[in-house]
Formats: sequence, structure tokens, C-alpha cells
Amino acid sequence: MRDLLLLLNIRESIESIEEYVRDGRSAFLGDKKTRDAVLRNLHTLSESALRVSPELKARYPEVAWRDIAAFRNVVVHDYLALDLAVIWDVVVADLPVLRSQVVGVLEDLSTRDP
Repeated sequence: MRDLLLLLNIRESIESIEEYVRDGRSAFLGDKKTRDAVLRNLHTLSESALRVSPELKARYPEVAWRDIAAFRNVVVHDYLALDLAVIWDVVVADLPVLRSQVVGVLEDLSTRDP
């Protein structure tokens, strides 16, 4: 049950980020509130991913759990050195993949655990 809530939180954070960046890269780079909202949701989703059980992580090794945890450390501990162009690349290249994987895990769990 805890894993389910964490996965739902990850999906919700990704959906929020998608909403915040719908106006594109320039809008993201040019608006501090948008950047802050995106970074906060990246932090939230990475925290949730970090707390997913080892059993679920082992069952779904295609999800880059370790990379997400490493990214969380950068967002939290190296906040002042963040490169916004890199963050944008994560948003447009990595989040769609993660979203698809999380949705797949959620669908798989719904068929396994009625």
C-alpha cells in the first residue's frame, strides 16, 4: 500500500511538472515561480522514489531508481549550482520515460493486487 501511494505521488508530481512547462523552455527559464515549482516537484518525486521498497525496486529494475536518488541529492544539497538547461533536459527527456514506467508499474500492480 505504501509503495502504491509513493508511485501515485511520483505520477502526480510528473503531471504537475508537465503542466508547469507546457509553455516551453523559454517560459521555464524566464519564470522563477515556474522553475521553483518544477524543482520542488522534482524533489518531491525523487523523495518518493527513494522511499519505494527494495522489493518493488527489484521487481521493476527498468526504472532508474538509483539515478533518481542521485538526482534528489543534487536537487537538495547542491541547489545553488543547478544548471537550469540540464534540469530542462531532464524534464523533456527523462520524465516522459519515467512517467511511462510508473504508469506501467501502477497498471501491473493493479492487476496483481486486486
